Parts: sequence; structure tokens; C-alpha cells
Amino acid sequence: MPKNKTHSGMKKRVRITGSGKLMRQGTKMRHNLEKKSSHQTRDMSRDQVLAHSDVRMAKKLLGI
Repeated sequence: MPKNKTHSGMKKRVRITGSGKLMRQGTKMRHNLEKKSSHQTRDMSRDQVLAHSDVRMAKKLLGI
């Protein structure tokens, strides 16, 4: 039986922590950063836990 391939788009967007959580990059950090306050951009730059409803699909694409 052939091996499952990891979805290359998903492996670029999601990383797995040591405890098994899936982390993703925050949104709204690509452009218009001059308008946003330093406090706002600092908060948005942190990684965020992937939504519970998306975990099952992401794990399937990652082959976990």
C-alpha cells in the first residue's frame, strides 16, 4: 500500500507543538502595518492555536 503524502500547503502554514497542539500564524500582518499600533502588531505577531473545528482536517492533511 502506498504511503500518504503530506499536503505541502498545510505543512507551510501549521506547526505542531510538543504537546500536540497545532499552531498557526496570526492574520492581518501582511500590509498596512503603519496604521496599526505597536501594541496591536505585537499581539498579532504571536502564533495562535488552530481552531478546534479545523484541527481534524489539518491533521488529515498532515498525515497525523
